Amino acid sequence: AAGPFDRWPTGKGFDYWYGFQGGEASQWHTPLYENTVPIEPPHDDPNWHFSEAIAEKAISWLSQQKAGAPDKPFFMYFAPGACHSPHHVAKEWADKYKGKFDHGWDRQREIAFENQKKLGLVPKGTKLTPRPDSIPSWESRSADEKRLYARMQEVFAGFLEHVDAQIGKVVDAIEGMGLRDDTLIIYVVGDNGPSAEGSLTPKQLLEIGHE
Repeated sequence: AAGPFDRWPTGKGFDYWYGFQGGEASQWHTPLYENTVPIEPPHDDPNWHFSEAIAEKAISWLSQQKAGAPDKPFFMYFAPGACHSPHHVAKEWADKYKGKFDHGWDRQREIAFENQKKLGLVPKGTKLTPRPDSIPSWESRSADEKRLYARMQEVFAGFLEHVDAQIGKVVDAIEGMGLRDDTLIIYVVGDNGPSAEGSLTPKQLLEIGHE
């Protein structure tokens, strides 16, 4: 409580900050801070989720600033927990992708690669790199492992779509305030790649897959 807070967002030039420190934070029971004060998420709302809460806070902050100082420009850094682990999203979002990844990671990387070429993200003549020897083939996995890994991808996809929808709410709010044509939005969503903690298949995950 005594600081120093010079390396916190409010010490780096931001007027207001709402979020959490550190990684691996729960998105349902998030260790929250408002500026430099620890706060509690609402424990009486079982549907509370950080991605939704930060979108609501962003819209509220922007609305108040434009009401009080309509000519003042704004800079907002919107930093949700998605899609860093843990992948926390309501079941209905993950279930939207039920069965979409049953073909496995070997086929999925081919699909993603073809989509990248269609979108012009990589040149059409680009060749897909071989699967690294350190990654087993999909067909070599057991039925339980396939079921587990497919579900993990379904949850990831649902988590990604969910946070995308929340960011969409913020963009819609900016448009509703008449600021969209005068606002530069740089949208980068992702993480630093697959996490290596616990080896390729942590024992705990296999146990979860059998439940």
